[in-house]
Amino acid sequence: MAGTPFGVVHLDVPPVTSGLAIGSLVTGIASILVSLLVFCFGVAGPDYGGAWAAGAFTVLGALAGVGAIVAWLLARRQIRRPAAPPAVRFTGGGLAVAGLSCGAVGLVLSLVGLGLALVVQIT
Repeated sequence: MAGTPFGVVHLDVPPVTSGLAIGSLVTGIASILVSLLVFCFGVAGPDYGGAWAAGAFTVLGALAGVGAIVAWLLARRQIRRPAAPPAVRFTGGGLAVAGLSCGAVGLVLSLVGLGLALVVQIT
């Protein structure tokens, strides 16, 4: 306010890493780890549950992979949303993309592991 002792102050709010982006990365990594279990049960054959156990873990790995992809989509929207100066800005686009990549890889590996388990079970 020119000519008065009063002024308007806008405090600089530092950007915050998006929790959805972090969640996408964590869920994507979990999807990859579960897909490794699918491969382990698939290779172990019928002695340790075989295709049934691999199928159960495939469902878990697929859900985690889809969850990572959905969290990526929501994080991307949150990060790209314009914010006025006093509002909180979100960062973490790279984390979200890494979560998308890990989630997609975990989903594909789970399905390939289930196919392997079914082939080992049949032969």
